Amino acid sequence: MSVPPTMRALQQTSLNGPCDLRSVDDAPVPEPGPDEVLVRVTAAGVNFVDVAQARGTFAGGPRPPYLAGIEGAGEVVAVGDAVSGVGPGAHVVGVGIAGGAFAEYLVLPAAGALPVPAGWTDEQALGLVVNWPPALAALGPLGQLRAGQTVLVHAAAGATGQAAVTLAKHRGATVIAAASAAKHDAVRALGADHVLDARADDLATEVRRRTGDVGADLVLESVGGAGLAASLAATRRVTGRVVVLGTAAGDASISAWELVYRHQVQVVGLNIGVLAQAAPQMFGALIGEMVGLIAAGVIAPGRPATHPLADGPKVLAELEARATVGKLALLPS
Repeated sequence: MSVPPTMRALQQTSLNGPCDLRSVDDAPVPEPGPDEVLVRVTAAGVNFVDVAQARGTFAGGPRPPYLAGIEGAGEVVAVGDAVSGVGPGAHVVGVGIAGGAFAEYLVLPAAGALPVPAGWTDEQALGLVVNWPPALAALGPLGQLRAGQTVLVHAAAGATGQAAVTLAKHRGATVIAAASAAKHDAVRALGADHVLDARADDLATEVRRRTGDVGADLVLESVGGAGLAASLAATRRVTGRVVVLGTAAGDASISAWELVYRHQVQVVGLNIGVLAQAAPQMFGALIGEMVGLIAAGVIAPGRPATHPLADGPKVLAELEARATVGKLALLPS
């Protein structure tokens, strides 16, 4: 396949958020390094990381101007000299944390380019690297969720939240899902046992009421801000776990005094990129588990809401305003 020298892309021009995401027609097509593959993007996933990078709150994020988007799926059109096992014509999905997915072509690390499952379209595979592994890690090796236990899932209507609800039900847990009122039906359709208003002031009280006043065994905290205090208060004392995997509403803190005298719970931080680098065997096991769940039909092809690439600024603004449900995708063509 002939690769053009330039391409259409979305460029982030400031750290003022999605409002300064601009469409360009002459971005240089990147060249793959020795351990990289060049992908013709057919679908790009939209994630809160993209918003955090646009706001400058993502640690180590790119500086503007940069081509936005971390998640892409499509056809491999070129490979680096050191790449083996994947070649032109293969369809893959992967993450490039430095950006560039909101474009017609994207460079990905070959080691992290996951084959699109047989029978799936590229856009249906979005989330297999970004959303499902964090949910698996939070529920499994970090959260140690067991059948019969109760888990509280924040942002349950988002892509990672929906993955967590699906996996927790598969594990035999009781799921309490928190989402805004307009999204409750979508969460109930996934099998959540209880659905609470994420913006209610008495969220922790409601969780404790539904658990016989003992609290949830595991809380997947992805909100941050005031949500962290509610998560800690909703967690079972001593044996309860809080896995923190996001800060959508801003930063939050907990003091040593609070851990000793107010919230005697186990708090674990999760960044899936760091996990993949620092604990590659654990990450490999998560990917293996995910592949098995795909084969078993537990993880089904995704159904992202798709939008033209040019609508990227609007889609990211809606995601930031928590006005979206499930997985979101931008289509370059």
